[in-house]
Amino acid sequence: MEHKQFFNLYHQGFIRVAVCIPDIKVADPTYNSRTVLSLIKEAAGQNAVMAITPELVISAYSNDDLFQQDVLLCRVLDQLQFIIDETIDIPCVIVVGAPLRVDYLLFNCAVVIYRGNILGISVKSYLPTYREYYELRQFSPAAEMVSTTIDLCGQKDIPIGADLLFSVKNIRNFTFYVEICEDVWVPIPPSSFAALAGATVICNLSASNITVGKSEDRHRHIADQSARCISAYLYSSAGFGESTTDLAWDSDAVIYELGTFLAESHRFSKTSQIIYADIDLDRLVQERLRMRSFGHNVRDFKKKLKTFRTIQFDATPLQNDGKQLPERDIPRFPYVPDDTQKRDELCYEAYNIQVHGLAKRLNSSGIENIVIGVSGGLDSTHALIVAAHTMDLLDLPRTNIKAYTMPGFATSDKTHTNARRLMEALGVESNEIDIRPSCMQMFKDIGHPYADGQHVYDVTFENIQAGERTSHLFRIANLRDALVIGTGDLSELALGWSTYGVGDHMSHYSINASVPKTLIQYLIRWVARRGHFGVDTSAVLTDILETEISPELIPGLTDDQPGQKSETTIGPYELQDFNTYYATRYGYLPSKIAFLAYCAWHDKTKGRWPDVPEDRRNEYSIGEIKRWLDVFLYRFFKTSQFKRSCIPNSPKVGSGGSLSPRGDYRAPSDSEATIWLEEAKKIPESDNEKQIVDRRS
Repeated sequence: MEHKQFFNLYHQGFIRVAVCIPDIKVADPTYNSRTVLSLIKEAAGQNAVMAITPELVISAYSNDDLFQQDVLLCRVLDQLQFIIDETIDIPCVIVVGAPLRVDYLLFNCAVVIYRGNILGISVKSYLPTYREYYELRQFSPAAEMVSTTIDLCGQKDIPIGADLLFSVKNIRNFTFYVEICEDVWVPIPPSSFAALAGATVICNLSASNITVGKSEDRHRHIADQSARCISAYLYSSAGFGESTTDLAWDSDAVIYELGTFLAESHRFSKTSQIIYADIDLDRLVQERLRMRSFGHNVRDFKKKLKTFRTIQFDATPLQNDGKQLPERDIPRFPYVPDDTQKRDELCYEAYNIQVHGLAKRLNSSGIENIVIGVSGGLDSTHALIVAAHTMDLLDLPRTNIKAYTMPGFATSDKTHTNARRLMEALGVESNEIDIRPSCMQMFKDIGHPYADGQHVYDVTFENIQAGERTSHLFRIANLRDALVIGTGDLSELALGWSTYGVGDHMSHYSINASVPKTLIQYLIRWVARRGHFGVDTSAVLTDILETEISPELIPGLTDDQPGQKSETTIGPYELQDFNTYYATRYGYLPSKIAFLAYCAWHDKTKGRWPDVPEDRRNEYSIGEIKRWLDVFLYRFFKTSQFKRSCIPNSPKVGSGGSLSPRGDYRAPSDSEATIWLEEAKKIPESDNEKQIVDRRS
């Protein structure tokens, strides 16, 4: 991939699509076709590869018995020809609604046009006849059509029916299906089978009227269908211009992808409008690959799926060699929602999953005591408040938590003080063991230079401290009939940032193992703000959140300054959590992960932030992103799996995944990272920022 292509969404598995909502006039195909054409040209100018329109847009939907008039139907054909002629040079797939006579019957159709050629015609399968709808009075359902091809607008043998798939051969994973309005409201929509047959994008040409509360129903229905089908779903709708003799219309168009909202129109608009969305086709394909039940469903309906006819065609290359970023918002923190309400809901669920997981483990083991090491850092702090809440849930005294702070050679005054304050504020049994004497004995036993007064701070120096802490905790657990609770998190497991067999790697039960570092910070803040443990505890938690992340194993220049910072070695956790999510959740190419990271992180003034103070909002160049992604790829795929292969039991918390070989992720411990690192070489070192086309600006 050339570097100039790297920053273009079409080279990164995305496509841009458009839903057009024109201002129309009832029974005026000439006016309507001109309005549609202007919107199509506008969509193509924004580099959209597809543009869809509402149901029966050329004639308007609300014609009632005017659909029986020859003059209207003939004028529709004339204006369909006009649109075909005027779009020969437009490299955009167009889907327009039109009433067409076939086999002496009238059908509600969606005509798929590309560069002056009708590729096929989709037909509405289910016609509503309830409440305000009387479509069967004028139209026939697709099942009553005898012909499978028709001649139209100078073209012969055009495929027609409700069984058409359209596959764009030179855009990977882009296969679409068209259904019309009511089709999606039946218990088993045609799009369900189309998705099983390979469609990744579903288009719905609708002209649904509006009543109070109906918009919410539409959103919910479209979101659910896109999630079930593991597809993108484009829903158009009629707006201003349709007849209001008995009904009203609100221009309610939406786009969803896999249940995720991407775009919606301005409702009750008097003027024409277009909504755009950039669809991540790779995401859809990867999700289908992982959700094996999707494939099993394909197997169960393979006879039905064979009835679909696929129309293949090449799309003329768009102007897609320039730099063009997706319009959609790429969350900087994929594990942390930026919406306050959703974030609160996530924190509530994640926290209680951990609490109930630990409660069950204590119940099933018959053990009522917990041993935990408390460092004054993020992970042990969160593990301790989870443990305290668990004791409350089980109606056990918090003194059953045997908490130990174990200062070593690099423990700062701040973390040591905060560890003591937190234990006292929570009312747990507070203990302290200075591990330096036992570490010195180990140095002497193995002949480490530090025992002779040499300031050698190597990995052995670090791991002896981690090992001594763990050794003490396990023996205390034996002595006091307790379980050792692990504190290591998902971010550390992904990067192998733990000492094998001891330290954060080993425990009797590891409650943080599927919670990333970025989320742990929000969980602690959520608990602090709720005040569940009182004002004093909340104050300590807030102070801990301001502490530099460090393993505190190498002495610093002062007691208040750590001699090592985790992020200077393994990279910013906010970036590495981003990499972890997309590498494990979707298995994306490293170059695509970097592209997404660039979209999310290259400009801190754009996009939404989940309650991050302005002075802590970071941005990264593509060079920095590449550097830390290389670190991630090497550590994740090459050096760390053996640690993940034997981690203790731990509850899976988020859909972003767990790295437990039992809960989610399984991989060989001795694989190579070569192919990931080689693919990452496609990532450029610089971004030439001024040349980037970003429509969000």
